[in-house]
Amino acid sequence: YPSSLPPLYTMALLRLSVVAALLQGAVAFAPSSLRRSVAPRVAKTTAPRMGAMDVKFDPSKLEGENCRIGIITTRWNPEIISSLQTGCKDTLKDLGVKEENIFETEVPGAFELPLAARFLALSGTVDAIVCVGCLIKGDTQHFEYISQATSSGLMSVGIQTSTPVVYGVLNVNTEQQALDRATGPDNHGISWAQTAVEMALLRSAALGMSKKTGMGFSDAAKLGGDGEKKEGGGFGF
Repeated sequence: YPSSLPPLYTMALLRLSVVAALLQGAVAFAPSSLRRSVAPRVAKTTAPRMGAMDVKFDPSKLEGENCRIGIITTRWNPEIISSLQTGCKDTLKDLGVKEENIFETEVPGAFELPLAARFLALSGTVDAIVCVGCLIKGDTQHFEYISQATSSGLMSVGIQTSTPVVYGVLNVNTEQQALDRATGPDNHGISWAQTAVEMALLRSAALGMSKKTGMGFSDAAKLGGDGEKKEGGGFGF
């Protein structure tokens, strides 16, 4: 500092410099909520929502007139669930699934979905099941426990029963995120319905319930006791 300044001013400036340096260093260790108010705001780029990145389906391969689809919904967040259910059911009809071949039921919450799906799968009345729910993150770990248990349970049901189970459970941080994914062209019920029909057709082909398919399996065939190739059920790729 200029030597012409009085000693008291020089000491005050030095102290201010030290305090400023300490504050700048402390920002790096502050919680993110506090750091945002101190650090300059910068534009962030985020990936598009899932609805904008959904896989593409070939409508010509989704012939659902012979498919039987179950829809299980939860009673939590009824506005969101109703919109997802409507999107799913309307799409099933657009793909040719008959009204009488759409089976609907409901359970209290997402945690009950796996057992309900297992009951429906074991009944033998459906070729695929769509489980619709919505989990919104709160202040406790309840969200994490239910999300993991539900996803694991539904996968187990599909593997154990050989009945495709579509994971139609939204896992979001806010109600607005759920609404964004349950309405308009981003309604995830649409793609869940398409997935259900595709997997129902794949199951039918794999288990020899249909003669031809465009879902990755060849014409059904199996070997008889004499080693000869015979028509029937099989898993030929």
